[in-house]
Amino acid sequence: MKEDIQFLKELQATLKHEEKHDNDSQASPRFWVIRDYRVVPANEDYDNGFYSYFYNDGDLTEFREFEELKDFIEEYFLDEVESDEYLEELLDDKSKDLDTLWAYIENHLNDDGFFSKVFCKREEFIVPDTMFLTKEEAKRHLELNHYHYTSKAHTYAMTAWRAPKVGKLLKILMNFDWDSVKFLESEETA
Repeated sequence: MKEDIQFLKELQATLKHEEKHDNDSQASPRFWVIRDYRVVPANEDYDNGFYSYFYNDGDLTEFREFEELKDFIEEYFLDEVESDEYLEELLDDKSKDLDTLWAYIENHLNDDGFFSKVFCKREEFIVPDTMFLTKEEAKRHLELNHYHYTSKAHTYAMTAWRAPKVGKLLKILMNFDWDSVKFLESEETA
């Protein structure tokens, strides 16, 4: 029981500190989650984004830069490279123009339809099943579980203004005088 009270006192101190110094401009009642980023298909007419280039024959390979595509073509389409001077020129091009090489590949090496490009955007999202009472706890979770997230993942404060019970609970946690709790003699020896 004393350990529980000590836990509540330490939680209260953290909550009070974060209320004044580390609240990320979110009103109380506040809780913390993990926000991460992902790449999703987008609409060229409405979104800011970029093209992602793929080869998908059952095993998906993505090309983010010229060298990745060049290496792939030289490894898996060697016969075509050796028999096509223009393709060789494109692969050796000093400007390393991914779009020009891609256009050629789509038009000359895509009979099976395995090469495709998709317009994409990066979007932020709240990672499901993350909810922390303190920013400190959220940061620690991110440190210990970084391999589940992208390098851009971070803590994110949210306000639970539609959750009056959460608000009341946090108010109690922050304001209750835990030193006023008296233990029965039988509880102290247990």
